Amino acid sequence: MASNGSQIQEQELVAAARRGDEDAFRHLVEPHRAQLHAHCYRMLGSLHDAEDVLQEALLRAWRGFARFDGRSAVRTWLYRITTNACLDAIARRPKRILPLDYGPSAAPEGHEAAGRAVEGVWLEPYPDGVLEIEEGYAAPEARYEQREAVELAFVAALQHLPARQRAVLILREVLGFTAKEVADALDSTTASVNSALQRARKVVEERIPGRSQQETVRALGDDQVRMVVGRFSDALEQGDTDAILSLLADDATFSMPPYPSWCRGRSAIADSWLMPGGPVPRLRSLPTQVNGQPAIAAYRLSSDGTRYVPLALDVLTLRGTSIADITAFRTPELFPRFSLPDELAA
Repeated sequence: MASNGSQIQEQELVAAARRGDEDAFRHLVEPHRAQLHAHCYRMLGSLHDAEDVLQEALLRAWRGFARFDGRSAVRTWLYRITTNACLDAIARRPKRILPLDYGPSAAPEGHEAAGRAVEGVWLEPYPDGVLEIEEGYAAPEARYEQREAVELAFVAALQHLPARQRAVLILREVLGFTAKEVADALDSTTASVNSALQRARKVVEERIPGRSQQETVRALGDDQVRMVVGRFSDALEQGDTDAILSLLADDATFSMPPYPSWCRGRSAIADSWLMPGGPVPRLRSLPTQVNGQPAIAAYRLSSDGTRYVPLALDVLTLRGTSIADITAFRTPELFPRFSLPDELAA
């Protein structure tokens, strides 16, 4: 709940911004920037697209701020503009998916043969360090924790919704806006919003696990999560295939965007690109957090053997102490966005 002092300060900033004061506008936007960025990511499934669209939305907001009449909160007004910028972007860009939604799993012997890279259609990873929780805003309307709502399964499920249903579900059940606020943002009616929400809920609930990764991690505790991640990292670095397989659930899946092929089950994964090849020590790894989930940053030995260079971000989905899914984002260019070093010493 905002204090009288902060409300007065906001009113003064609004008045100044409406007169064309760019510093006042920046002060109004800054407390919401991180969550607006996360909102764009949930809508678009792409870190790059989220950055582009947020910049476009803030430019629209600045150009139109003289027309801000104060009938809604600045936060509500910013989300309205940002959501509509996302909807415009969705209309002109391909849907972002994970390989599991691209086609059937590949037979082990065909996995590498099916490994033609396909660019521009994949869900991208999201750095935990960017996400800031807007305390006090989401309750009681929100249904999902804001960190749950960047988990891979949730964001992937969102991409299967029509764009306006996606917007409705995020605004209502992640950010906690009322049905009337959402209707106003989308130039719709509360009845239409409620109907869209029911349809969106059904699709998303069919596609996400019964237990989120946030719930799983809390149930395991930090020590056990670190143990699982550490054992996986050690097995990769040591080239120990049996140790890697012992950590996997029977029906575990593995994929590596931007390659469309993926596989399910230990025997298939044993013949996949996940398994280390070549002499030890070929790989090094660092623990990290990606999309609110435990992950490792994998580095490979450079061709001249002098250093380890970025290879992939391996995002782990846990089911108890077993690894149920590994999504290895082969996007080394994103390592700096995750505050990861450019190289490791050999």
